[in-house]
Amino acid sequence: MRKVRAISITLVLMLMILAGCSSSGNGGNASGNSRGSSGGDVTLTIYTTTNDTAAQDTMKSITDAYTAEHPNVKFEWQFPANDYENILKMKMAGNDMPDIFDTHGWSKVRYNNFVADLRDQEWVPNLSESMKPIVTDDQGKVYALPLNAAKDGITYNKGILDQYGIEVPQTLDELIAAGEKIKKESNGEVTPFFFSSTDPASLAQYFDMMATPLLVSAEKNHAQELLDGTFDWNNWTLLPAKFKEMYDKGLMNEDVFTIRTSDRPQLFAEGKVAFSFSAPTFIPDALAINPDLKVGIMPLPSIVPGDTPTFSGGERYTMAAWKDGKNLDIAKDVINFFGKPENLKKIAEVTGTPSAMSNITPDLGIYTEYYEKYKDTRVFPYFDRVYLPSGMWDVMQTTSAEILSETMTPEESSQFYKQEVERLKSQQK
Repeated sequence: MRKVRAISITLVLMLMILAGCSSSGNGGNASGNSRGSSGGDVTLTIYTTTNDTAAQDTMKSITDAYTAEHPNVKFEWQFPANDYENILKMKMAGNDMPDIFDTHGWSKVRYNNFVADLRDQEWVPNLSESMKPIVTDDQGKVYALPLNAAKDGITYNKGILDQYGIEVPQTLDELIAAGEKIKKESNGEVTPFFFSSTDPASLAQYFDMMATPLLVSAEKNHAQELLDGTFDWNNWTLLPAKFKEMYDKGLMNEDVFTIRTSDRPQLFAEGKVAFSFSAPTFIPDALAINPDLKVGIMPLPSIVPGDTPTFSGGERYTMAAWKDGKNLDIAKDVINFFGKPENLKKIAEVTGTPSAMSNITPDLGIYTEYYEKYKDTRVFPYFDRVYLPSGMWDVMQTTSAEILSETMTPEESSQFYKQEVERLKSQQK
């Protein structure tokens, strides 16, 4: 009996400890969720994927404005960078989500059971036609507020291309040839392509972007095979092979295994990097260093003969509300506040990206001429969001680093993709 009683006491103590943890004060609990009542002081947690200082500061200024109107509401911002996806996966597993979070392209597929319906918010009628199918479903549920829209290609240093007499490349081979010309004529002073293994997303971005020109955008393509599971993954090998070619030819920064993406604005500002497979969200930081920097945006070059350049698109930064949050009504009100035209305009302008709303025309400054120039260029959804199962982003990150470190050949990476796609799909049935 003593043993049973001791076990019972231990269980009671454990339950008391857990109960104490779950009822801790605002902003101080381990989970980071707000626990205050709607009538008192409240601290909402916001998780977002943006790594760019200027964008972060703009978003914080909007919550500061909200607090000025609602003094009892404070905010705890989290910018997990490379750890974002893994952190959110753990939070989903524990059903312990942030009050407000960025769905980073997975609002309907991954987070559908965790987000509140935002259909009644004031900004919803202004969603652009291209954005509606991305953040809404056939039943009318609205999964997230798109703070801006992705129309992503390659950001480049226009001053460098002008200096070396290089036209905007139309094909991947032309792009690599441009890199070789820049490296040779600059005596190695300019790095053609920026990548950072310490931020594996910058490596995976190349694959996610260039998979569309290789497999989807051409008239004769592999889209249906990817969807129905009959795709021959040997057809993937060209992408890692070209990636390795860029590395072997010294067209990437030599310190790719140690450099950080936070170094990219400085390198662009100093004219030491020509191309980045990314949106221009880091450029405001570069312009703060060198206001005379000339920057361009180009579509993704084609790969298949006869095809034309394209953009990758969809959600950029978003805000969704955790449907089981303790302060859901306040979280939804905050999202509605972010959805005001003046706030969405600020975010679009600081990130240099189009708005996701039909009633907002941001002044994109140095980017305006490029979005106008390429207004008729085709935009395809990001490859992994359509053709790969959830979890493959991690595979894209790890295999790209292994290809550079020569622990995996391009051919081996293709077979590993095949294996992982099959494994992840079987888990999600």
